[in-house]
Amino acid sequence: MEKLKNLFRTKNTKKGSYSIAVTAVVIAIIFVLNLFVRQLPENIRQIDISDTSIYEISSTTKKLVKNLDYDIKLYVLADKSETDDRIKNFISKYAGQSDKISVEWIDPVLHPSTLTKYSAEENSIVVSCAKTDRQTTVSFDDILAGSSSYYGTTSAATSFDGDGQLTSSLNYVTSSKEYKAYYTTGHGETDLSTSVTDLMEKSRVSSEVLNLLSSTSIPDDCDLLIMNGPTSDLTDDEIKVLQNYMNNGGKIICLLAYTDKSMSHLYGFLKDYGMTVSDGYIADTERCYQGNYYYLIPNVTASGDMASGMTSNSVLLVNSKGLTVSDPDDDSITTESFMTTSKNGYDITEKGQTQGTYTLGATAEQTVSVKNKDGDEEDTESRLTVYGSNMLIDEQLTSSFSNLENLTLFMNSVTSSLDDADNISIASKSLEVTYNSIAYPGFFSILIIFVIPLALLAGGFIIWFRRRRR
Repeated sequence: MEKLKNLFRTKNTKKGSYSIAVTAVVIAIIFVLNLFVRQLPENIRQIDISDTSIYEISSTTKKLVKNLDYDIKLYVLADKSETDDRIKNFISKYAGQSDKISVEWIDPVLHPSTLTKYSAEENSIVVSCAKTDRQTTVSFDDILAGSSSYYGTTSAATSFDGDGQLTSSLNYVTSSKEYKAYYTTGHGETDLSTSVTDLMEKSRVSSEVLNLLSSTSIPDDCDLLIMNGPTSDLTDDEIKVLQNYMNNGGKIICLLAYTDKSMSHLYGFLKDYGMTVSDGYIADTERCYQGNYYYLIPNVTASGDMASGMTSNSVLLVNSKGLTVSDPDDDSITTESFMTTSKNGYDITEKGQTQGTYTLGATAEQTVSVKNKDGDEEDTESRLTVYGSNMLIDEQLTSSFSNLENLTLFMNSVTSSLDDADNISIASKSLEVTYNSIAYPGFFSILIIFVIPLALLAGGFIIWFRRRRR
């Protein structure tokens, strides 16, 4: 018995007892902490460690949710146990942004009548607002999108659009205002890509094609006219149609394109609004992508609504025309640029090159007097927005660089041209592997790629060599 007592009095035994006690206390703390964390709301205890932050709630959503006046109900028509974890986690986090948003899961297999009640299909979310008596449906296939249907097929999802789809639906059920945009054809214009039209629809802007050649006027329901890269000139009659539209408070977005044809009529129309188009195409030896002088990284100076959602001002333009902004002859027109080259911009033509700072994006506004429905005169604003290159919204370009804010800037142009419109168009997040790229190489590139790795290797060798000599 005395030997047993002496055993517990040894130095090693005391140390062991102390270690056991500390371990027990740590385990107890972890246990209590775990119980506490489990009591927190699910949206707080979920940490987004996904590669592209698919659970991140955008500032656009936070702003909309913060200003909600009505209660919103999300009816999720799916078997919760069989639903993709990414969708379940995002719905939970999204609803946690406001106490005005509530979620109810309904298994349509157990309650088949709900599909008829909400005029929806299985694996979808019904977003409903009782106050406005409006509802809309978001399919899981629209949230987890791939080359083909995600649910019921073996196709892997390539993008996650939870934030964009739900916020667009929230905006739809809480507001009845909708807009109509027309995009021109007949002059070699590029059709608006699906990415662009989807973003426009999220902001309640529908689109339709308009052939200026066969139109004597712009339709009365046109809230915005988009000219996406005409490559042949307009006629005098078409210019008159555009001018009449602007004189009646019209809104136009014009994206110029690479062309070897004379564009004197269109460029003359732009010059009337204080924008003179350069003869050649713009290069920039300072702000360019990977040493390609025609791949421009502009200085973006947009402010107000035009800067909404812009966090990095990362915009890429390819083969852009340049603009020289000046005061228009008409004093009622105000023109200003929001995107320029550096001072090392060049207007490149076959005859030579001219250095300077060139405008790559500009807006012109004019106060005009129009008659309202009662026949009375009232003032309104016409607005013309011009971009040097229609590659701004080229789908191949924007999909190749996930960090670009080209589409955000363009959508800001759209909603800024519309009365009481907000840019609710949140782009989907890629689920594919993304690669880092350096916008414009130079000393920084050399430092990262060569100097730092070589310094680490040299330092490691010196330390190894010194230790070896001891």
